[in-house]
Amino acid sequence: MKKQKLVYRFYRYDGKVLLAKNETPFEIKLSSRLILDKLCYTWNKKQILNEIDEAIDCGDKKRFEQLSEAYRSFVWE
Repeated sequence: MKKQKLVYRFYRYDGKVLLAKNETPFEIKLSSRLILDKLCYTWNKKQILNEIDEAIDCGDKKRFEQLSEAYRSFVWE
C-alpha cells in the first residue's frame, strides 16, 4: 500500500481583515468584581486585627488607637 502525502499551500488573503471582539458578559464582570472586593475586605480586616493584637501585646496605646479608628470602618452599623 502506498503512503499518502498531503500537501498544504498557503496563500495570503487579500480581502478586508475582520477583527473579532470577545466581550465578557456583564454578569461575569460583576460577580468577579464582587468576589475580589470581598477577598480584599476580609484580608484587610484580618491584617488590621493582627496589627491591633500586636499593638496590645506590645502595650503601644497610640498605635492601638490609630488602628482601632481604622477598624471602625470595617464594623460600622
